[in-house]
Amino acid sequence: MVQAYNFLASWQLFPEKCNFQSGIAPKSGNYKIESIKNGKELSISINWVSLENEAFYSQYNIYPDGAKHPFDNQELADAIVCEIVNASEIKTSFYREDELILEVVNEILGNGYMRVTQQGLNEDKQPFTNTEIYHKQLSVLPYSSSAGSVAIRPTKEGVIKHKALSAMEEQTNMQLNQIKEQIELLARQAQEIRKRKELSMIIYDAKINFKPQIGQTYHLYENKDTTHFLSLVAPQEWGGSGPFKQFVASVQLLADHTWREV
Repeated sequence: MVQAYNFLASWQLFPEKCNFQSGIAPKSGNYKIESIKNGKELSISINWVSLENEAFYSQYNIYPDGAKHPFDNQELADAIVCEIVNASEIKTSFYREDELILEVVNEILGNGYMRVTQQGLNEDKQPFTNTEIYHKQLSVLPYSSSAGSVAIRPTKEGVIKHKALSAMEEQTNMQLNQIKEQIELLARQAQEIRKRKELSMIIYDAKINFKPQIGQTYHLYENKDTTHFLSLVAPQEWGGSGPFKQFVASVQLLADHTWREV
């Protein structure tokens, strides 16, 4: 079971990265793979939630020895074959009366994600391919869930857990959004303070022939020698060309003795 080590984890679904040609599209899901019976079997636990907030659960065990074994869920298949191809791929095939009806390939991608590809025939006997992408969870939940389960059946336990998860997700998302808004507000405030500080440094380094009053508006100009001066005269009030290289900004002195651009 050493080759299956990379798969042994609880994986969380990326709904936006999935592609479904058959079945119910998921809103969220998890896919848990465990080693049981001293490494002789793999336990696959699946729990997922549809876009209509229906909870589904599936669990089955497989022998990854490449041999055909009876399958518990006779409604889906009567036999199953699982093979660990290498450390990055596990292939599971489902049979009914010796006919291959579904093939599931689990692959570890280069970025560490797990891709689950399902190929089979839908109810109209037309071929389909469903692709799911998962990322490994850092903390393992007390149950597992997935988007495209092999044996799908709704359970009361799954519905109860989903309601609790939905409430938790709604509350934590609301709190995270509030924190995000506060961070964005603080960032805007910090940027505004930085701009006022930079402008104030220029003004206090400029030539001022009068005592500025708090709340009054003045006009900052740049001289031809790149120095600055503060004036009571607005650009349009100079008549012709003023004694400056360029107009910089109209500014106002605040109570904290910083300057802001008007």
